[in-house]
Amino acid sequence: MTSPETVIWLQERTSLGILSPEVLNAIAQVIEEQVLPPQVNLVDEGTSPEALYILKEGQLECDNTNHQNSALVRGFLPGAVIHLQELLLNELAIFTIVTLTECNLWVIPAEKFRELVTQYPEIAQAFSRQLVQELAQATSALGYEQERSVALRPYLVTKAQRGIVGTSRYAVRLREQIREAASDRKSVDIFGEPGLEKDNIAALIHFGSPKRREPIIKVNCGILQTSGADLFGRFGGKAGLLEWLGEGTLVLNNIQDLPPELLPAVTRLLKTGTYTPVTRSEEVEAEPRPSKARILIVSEKTLPTIDRSVGHIIKVPPLRLRKADIQAQVEYYTSLYIRSRGIPKPHITPEALRRLQSYDFPGNLKELKNLVERAIVQAENTSELTEEIFWPAETKKKRFRVNLLNVYPDLRRFLRSDWWPDRINYGFTATVFAIIVAILFIGPQTRDRNFVLNLFWAWWWPFFLFLFPFLGRVWCSVCPFMIYGEITQKLSLWLWPRKLKRWPRQEAEKWGGWFMFGLFTLIFLWEELWHLENTAYLSACLLLLITAGAMIFSAIFERRFWCRYLCPIGGMNGLFAKLSMTELRAQQGICSASCTTYQCYKGGPQKGEGMETNGCPLYSHPAQLEDNRDCVLCMTCLKACPHRSVEFNLRPPGIELWTTHVPRTYEVALLFLLLGGIYLHRLPELQSWLGLQVDLTNFWQHLGLSLVVLIIPAAFTFATYKVIQLSYWLANYIEAAKSKIQNRSTERSRSPKSKIQNWIKSKSFVELAYGYLPLVLGGNLAHYLRLGLGEGGRILPVTFATLGLNGEQLPILVAHPAVMAFLQGTTLIFSVLLSILLTQKIARQPLTSLLGQNLAAIALGVSMWAIIVL
Repeated sequence: MTSPETVIWLQERTSLGILSPEVLNAIAQVIEEQVLPPQVNLVDEGTSPEALYILKEGQLECDNTNHQNSALVRGFLPGAVIHLQELLLNELAIFTIVTLTECNLWVIPAEKFRELVTQYPEIAQAFSRQLVQELAQATSALGYEQERSVALRPYLVTKAQRGIVGTSRYAVRLREQIREAASDRKSVDIFGEPGLEKDNIAALIHFGSPKRREPIIKVNCGILQTSGADLFGRFGGKAGLLEWLGEGTLVLNNIQDLPPELLPAVTRLLKTGTYTPVTRSEEVEAEPRPSKARILIVSEKTLPTIDRSVGHIIKVPPLRLRKADIQAQVEYYTSLYIRSRGIPKPHITPEALRRLQSYDFPGNLKELKNLVERAIVQAENTSELTEEIFWPAETKKKRFRVNLLNVYPDLRRFLRSDWWPDRINYGFTATVFAIIVAILFIGPQTRDRNFVLNLFWAWWWPFFLFLFPFLGRVWCSVCPFMIYGEITQKLSLWLWPRKLKRWPRQEAEKWGGWFMFGLFTLIFLWEELWHLENTAYLSACLLLLITAGAMIFSAIFERRFWCRYLCPIGGMNGLFAKLSMTELRAQQGICSASCTTYQCYKGGPQKGEGMETNGCPLYSHPAQLEDNRDCVLCMTCLKACPHRSVEFNLRPPGIELWTTHVPRTYEVALLFLLLGGIYLHRLPELQSWLGLQVDLTNFWQHLGLSLVVLIIPAAFTFATYKVIQLSYWLANYIEAAKSKIQNRSTERSRSPKSKIQNWIKSKSFVELAYGYLPLVLGGNLAHYLRLGLGEGGRILPVTFATLGLNGEQLPILVAHPAVMAFLQGTTLIFSVLLSILLTQKIARQPLTSLLGQNLAAIALGVSMWAIIVL
């Protein structure tokens, strides 16, 4: 390259272009060319420069391995002048320079350059002017950065506290969403319940992005000025946070608290990336300004206008859905706390962990962290964190529960043993049931001479009616109908290997209850019209018909389809089981956190302390049970569970009816059928009390009266409900009239919303009908107490009479009529009171607003007293 071309190149491509052509020409005369291969040190740190280097072609870079200051890291491109400052100021090289590619360099030896500086003072003067300009620019930049730092400091987020802890699918998905959001510059809406540390997720997105070196600030929307001046700045005045932020990240915390006046401006910022500074006068219009800042929104709930404007939406799952991560979260918070205090790390016991997993944590991660820290403090440097230390971790559902399996370990052992219920069912019940049916057919046909009839009507009915409030549907676990159904199922599969049909759940839920209702109606009519109570072979036929139904459906469908959806006795048991003071449930937290196989529901091989089972016969998962109706207390789930999640709880009787209960129309129909059955059983006494003259020896008159008696109690209660609705309507009408008069007198109109708030809404008939359930159970029990207390004690002489022996001298135990009347009356009184109490619990309304139904319960109780006690 000739000298004129070199001068032009230096002027256009290097920082020496500020020198005069004469000086540049002198420099061009002493330039030497040098070519260096890649990865060669041009100069070493701490040495005196040997020459002034001008990079013509190639790339150079500082080797800063020994430097902590990352500001020294830089590269050199063609046109870079190297060691100008060092040669002028006689300094050592401050870093090592390495060739990245093959480099073509112009070299001016140090001695020759110093001669040029001596000969041409302009070089030093020009360099001094350049240093002054650079210093002024640096001072200006430093002042700007200081002002920026002061403006942003109150809102600055310095680092993310932690990553996402846990291995659950929710944690994995959340990490994926954070990585996806960090990979671009789109805005993000992060929403979820309180206590989920959503602002930390925003920090994770920022510090995981390419702009991690830019500042990130968090602004609480509730404290923003309604004008938006602190965010957008003022036109011609003070700059706003967006201007100071540059390419950093703005976290708008609690967007739901944003002043409504700012919502359009924020939406515009999200959509277009522009904002308009606030003007002091409406006459002055400011031009929109672009914003390079990234917007992250943190909220507890979504806003439709915001959601439509953001690029990513991240819904943070609550802790109750991430029970599998609780152990990892506890370990993390424990490690965090002990490191800050310098104390030994305690071990959390499995029982304590299960208790935490059974809790729903309404305060989410924040509550868990506080709970762990308080437990460590309370433990006082002990080596274990036990269940008792986590005393606040108790759900509302378990507030009134006592797990009997923990209180009585022997009960757990018995219920997990082969005795319950398999040995009882297949070693005793199956054999005894066959003998009972045979005796009913071939033995004496009246109740005073056939002990099986005595057992069935005088012992079984009152005993299990009395047992319902204590053990719910326990009879179904030892029921002979399903024992023979299961035997049929096993034999048919052995003789004809096949896959049983799956349950038609939708159809069964829709029609199964009405099938039970119809079957029970026929049983009631058959019992009344053909005197089943005192006819042995007909009672045997009834038992065989129900058993046949169980056997047929067990041969077609898997598990106990008949027992769950079609059995009339099972339907009655499930209805009365709602009143039970015990329940079988599982801890949802433990199931969702620890269980992956669901063997209690599906069945499977032995796992841990869990035994091999075929799964729940009713296809009910104990963690999802909200109703005793679908649990037969067979304890299959207790045997299968390897995590000790299943509980047998003592609870307030019938609590599900006013908490988690789902009303069903067919259940209400069955309830009123059982209510009518009380009067049907006492048809002669009812005739006498009402003075009716109906010939019960005439089949059609008997049938007609029986149907009327079954229908009237339901019609009476429904009419009462209509009266209640009328009273609600009148109360609301009066309230509306008062409000109208008040509005006129004050000449002030009220909004439609305020009027509606004064209206009283009644529960539906199907919901309130369950309030009669204690009365229905008590009425049936009062009826069968007569047989139990009057004939049950004659079991020994009746047994001898069945065998053709004389047992007149054998002892009998029969209650006095006055005692029977007292117990029947007491049962009815308590039933009425409990019905009133249950109705109030279900309705959650004042006593006066349900006066009609309460009076109806009293009226039904009085009528039962008249036909049962008197």
